[in-house]
Amino acid sequence: MKYVAITACPTGIAHTYMAAEALEQAAADAGAELKVETQGSAGSTPLSAEDIREADAVIFAVDVGVRDRERFAGKPLVEVPVKHAINDAPALLTRAAEAAAEAPEPGAAAPAEPALSSKVAAGSGFGGRLRQWLMTGVSYMIPFVAAGGLLIALSFALGGYQITDAPPVTDHFDATSLVSWAALANQIGSAAFEFLVPVLAGFIAFAIADRPAIAPGFVGGAIAVTVGAGFLGGLVAGLLAGAVIAGLKTVKVPRGIAGIMPVVVLPLLGTLVVGILMFVVVGKPIALAMTALTDWLTGLSGANAALLGALLGAMIAFDMGGPINKVAYTFAVGGLSIGTTTSLEIMAAVMAAGMVPPLALALASAVRGSLFTPAERANGRTAWLLGASFITEGAIPFAAADPLRIIPSTVIGAATTGALSMSFGATLRAPHGGIFVTPLVGHPLPYLAAIVVGVVVSAAAVLVAKRIGRPAGEPAAGPVADTAEPVAA
Repeated sequence: MKYVAITACPTGIAHTYMAAEALEQAAADAGAELKVETQGSAGSTPLSAEDIREADAVIFAVDVGVRDRERFAGKPLVEVPVKHAINDAPALLTRAAEAAAEAPEPGAAAPAEPALSSKVAAGSGFGGRLRQWLMTGVSYMIPFVAAGGLLIALSFALGGYQITDAPPVTDHFDATSLVSWAALANQIGSAAFEFLVPVLAGFIAFAIADRPAIAPGFVGGAIAVTVGAGFLGGLVAGLLAGAVIAGLKTVKVPRGIAGIMPVVVLPLLGTLVVGILMFVVVGKPIALAMTALTDWLTGLSGANAALLGALLGAMIAFDMGGPINKVAYTFAVGGLSIGTTTSLEIMAAVMAAGMVPPLALALASAVRGSLFTPAERANGRTAWLLGASFITEGAIPFAAADPLRIIPSTVIGAATTGALSMSFGATLRAPHGGIFVTPLVGHPLPYLAAIVVGVVVSAAAVLVAKRIGRPAGEPAAGPVADTAEPVAA
């Protein structure tokens, strides 16, 4: 059997390459031939037309839209979330072989293409398609978050929090002044942050209706910022833009006009319709909802704040870089633009909780190595650095091999850290960096204590869970994938 595969996750690094490695190993074990195109953040080397033509079946292990999906039209296809390939690649190859066996003979009539030009599988349910649309937007937004957020954090480290009041560097810049460099970093980072909502909206629209929807989506996202609708407004704008363009594409037009539809007519009409809707109809109500949410967050204290921290911590640890993790992380990053004390506390709680799973598993595998396989112990040594860097995906090799024991244990520890961080009032202005941005943390000692407590709690829970249902001293069974180069939670 010959297969081709696409792997892609929202951040484009950790799950993308781990899924590719798992599929390649499973194919080698089965004596099959498989070539993978990793659509990651570093770009990809496309599969050749010959590889696709000769393939018996196609595998999409993706959480976001597949670029240039039309290349695979007519081929037997299996599409699953990226973690399915990491957790059970052999079963996925079996499904692909079954799909190839059930495919019509060459020359048979191919099924009609769906009317909606979507970046997700036409056969997916609405919930699955909505999740992939949103994750596509998030995946393109994350590089702006990392670049802008870390530059802003660097500016605070160099020039203090008052650097936001510095004059524009276009009016005054002294190359010999540290304050001027801090102001420059702050203003570059702030400029990058201004793209967050437009990029989110633009690529949600792109996932729904391809390139003609990008301009309406970007413009709708920019309007959401203008009217104060924030990230929620960006989500709505992206969905509106995609729906409007998808609807317009179904309209039959004369052949002479069809050629200019994608580059002129659709972006023009889509931008006009989305602009009107965002300015006149939905923008203000969403802005009022955002204001209410901001006021609620600002008023959080005591038990309510701890409960929110526990919930966000549990979400960060639950799927370790998957959609639930991204919801919590995006919620925290969105708060950075609000700048209230509570929103900065949320960012601190989310980052602290995201460090817990890999650190806890590194600790557990070091303390009781007999409960882990040699591959897991090797992954545990790597997990120290991954956890310290806020790369939650460092725990995936452990969770893939033993999810029922590992995931609940890491969720408990991460929730504990999130609750403690919020209770201690720790704040953080950087969206990334892990332990290395501790100088930017408000109340750093309690913050670090919250991480230590969560790691200990989670590691203890792992060790207890590993002993349940297993004779004493027997190591965990099953292969564990090597840790690929991962990305932040």
